[in-house]
Amino acid sequence: MKTTPQLDDLRLFCLVAQKASFAATALELGISKAVVSKRIGMLEDAMQVRLLHRTTRRVSVTDHGELVRLWAQRILEDVAQMGEAVAQSKLQPQGMLRICSSSGFGRNRLGPALSQLARQYPELQVQLELLDRPVDLPGEGFDLDVRVGVVHEPDLIAHRIARNVRVLCASPAYLAQCGTPTSLAQLREHQCIVIRERDQDGRRWKLQGPQGNQTIKVDGALSANNGEIVHQWALDGHGIILRSLWDVESSLAQGALVRVLPAYQQEADVWAVTTSRLSNSAKVRVCVQFLQQWLQQ
Repeated sequence: MKTTPQLDDLRLFCLVAQKASFAATALELGISKAVVSKRIGMLEDAMQVRLLHRTTRRVSVTDHGELVRLWAQRILEDVAQMGEAVAQSKLQPQGMLRICSSSGFGRNRLGPALSQLARQYPELQVQLELLDRPVDLPGEGFDLDVRVGVVHEPDLIAHRIARNVRVLCASPAYLAQCGTPTSLAQLREHQCIVIRERDQDGRRWKLQGPQGNQTIKVDGALSANNGEIVHQWALDGHGIILRSLWDVESSLAQGALVRVLPAYQQEADVWAVTTSRLSNSAKVRVCVQFLQQWLQQ
């Protein structure tokens, strides 16, 4: 190795590796593509290895580049935690906090909460991304994933921040036209509006009821990967939905939707999910505690 790599160049390289694009990296950082290319070249010169394969359409990490990326992430995390350790002594979290969540919950619940968090902790920079797909938390560089439902990954730490259930409901107009199911089995005879968020199997509804846990396979003419669209379709009278109580409670209170089979529900607590290493971060801990208090109100 010729010279010691600069932290900013290692951070830039990790972002290029994540986005597989000089142009996308330049856009996010607000610099030119030429500057990105020049700094990667300087890093390669310092390391005396090729870090990236370059084509006209995208870039990809070489074997040496992957080794450098792994070490760079560890170094950058250690530097960040050093800064947070100092910040802890001031009881003032600081730095970038990258959070992801599903679109509906993120827009309607998480967005307002983070607005207040940013007001309370002005030295904290909050970046929220709404993604209706499975997320690789460490691989995509997120500090926190706020999700509704069960957390399956054994290598992640889940902090419950709010109790929640999903309930069956439909519009009065749909029930007047198609009838109200009186048993779980009758759902097969109805139009059920299916949603597939993240990696959930949208057509297989697992419910808790008088007979314990039961699973019913449903079908219908309409499906989407966005909860707000599914909610609106139910309001329009297209069928029965299984949605979080936080999403439909106002429609139920107004009578625009009606509970169907109210003895059945699906557990769907709200979780703040972190990696084991980042769970000790001051900024993540403050955010999780804040969200717990905010959502419980």
